[in-house]
Amino acid sequence: MTDIAYLSALELARRIRARDLGCLELLDHCLDRVDRYNPGLNAIVELDAERARERARRADDALAKSEAWGPFHGVPMTIKEAFGVAGLRMTWGDPDLASHVPEKNAVVVDRLLGSGAVLFGTTNVPLRLMDWQTYNVMYGTTNNPWDVSRAPGGSSGGSAAALAAGLSALEAGSDIGASIRNPAHYCGVYGHKPTFGILPTTGHDFPGYPKPLDILVVGPMARSAEDLATALDVMTGADGLDAKAWRLELPGPRHAAMAGYRVAVMRESPVCAVDGAVADRIQAVADACAKAGAMVSDSARPEVDMAAAHANYIQLLRGATAGILPRSFIDDAAEQAATLSTDDESFRARALRAAIQSHREWSIADQQRTRDRAAWEAFFRDWDVLLCPVAATAAMPHQQDVERFFRTVTVNGRTENYNDQLFWAGISCNVYLPGTSAPAGLTPDGLPVGVQIVGPHLEDRTTIEFARLLADEIGGFVPPPGYD
Repeated sequence: MTDIAYLSALELARRIRARDLGCLELLDHCLDRVDRYNPGLNAIVELDAERARERARRADDALAKSEAWGPFHGVPMTIKEAFGVAGLRMTWGDPDLASHVPEKNAVVVDRLLGSGAVLFGTTNVPLRLMDWQTYNVMYGTTNNPWDVSRAPGGSSGGSAAALAAGLSALEAGSDIGASIRNPAHYCGVYGHKPTFGILPTTGHDFPGYPKPLDILVVGPMARSAEDLATALDVMTGADGLDAKAWRLELPGPRHAAMAGYRVAVMRESPVCAVDGAVADRIQAVADACAKAGAMVSDSARPEVDMAAAHANYIQLLRGATAGILPRSFIDDAAEQAATLSTDDESFRARALRAAIQSHREWSIADQQRTRDRAAWEAFFRDWDVLLCPVAATAAMPHQQDVERFFRTVTVNGRTENYNDQLFWAGISCNVYLPGTSAPAGLTPDGLPVGVQIVGPHLEDRTTIEFARLLADEIGGFVPPPGYD
């Protein structure tokens, strides 16, 4: 049954409904693959096999009575460890939370279960979800299925690795700094960062901090764009106090064929260097779009100062995440910030200042973001999507012995600061826009590259549909070698 390991979640659901495949049979196939391959990957960190088997049996019984629970009936899935799952640990990789076990599920967990999915485990994360590598002292290091000496990305790194290796058929991650898009890019799968606010984050919250963080979103990860679209429909909508009043009606895709799209392309930026192997794949995507009849421009840009927008993102991002950090971290940041020279604009300096900024400083930055959002909205009156990189390079080697402020990546043979890549994270994240990461082929070294498809506010279905159409032109998910 190896051939089913890499099918899309919707195709697996179709085969289940056709009685070509049993729910328990498929779950046991996934669990067998976990036994064989997870020890070398460490993608899945908590298994819930017996509860999953009982649910799969009930799913089989339901189908025998011609009862279907939803579009993912019987499909095995895992979920990022940062989501609450009743009875399983939810720690965000923090040993101080080693005994934290939620009593109820996160809202999107319940919605995915309501769609028929069979949840059988949780996947690894970096400490407090704050890295593009996935490792922590509790669960250890997650490896990239394409090259185990490399990181799978973060913070949804375990999620992407499990999908890429065919251990799980569907996932959900979260994104405040490319934490869905980066692992999808590094591992060659699909990931969607939704428009801010359209998916509930309830139950994906650092214990003791129930209010959603600014910029943070949760969203689907999968092996096909069609799966993303269906999972988005399942997961979206208000919850809690807001559910009393509002309902979400996202507009449909702007076009039904690639030939209708107006595509802006941004392969590189002076704010963040991009490796030629990545830029070449973005160009290959642009060329394929043009060949299929899309109108393509490599010069169209919003009226936004990109360098200033990046600085704005760092300030707002670190302002958002500082609230869940220990007081000792903030005190230390204040001491370090006091030693900075006034002209130091390094990532470290910006991050330290942002962690201790006043509310007035944050509010001024938020006003600038609002102006940038208006500029992007104007841009998308003339253009349907913007294509750009997700990160500066393909998956990087593990680099855990250097403090994040001082890590580096090699770009076109030069050493660059690891943190500069936040530019590509923030280009859609900071201004609350949807961004889909879709497979864009392999580098000459055989590593996957993703293209980031940025779209207009609340037009998530446009970026996902564009990803689906793109697969028709260049192909979609490709399994990594060695997991047959």
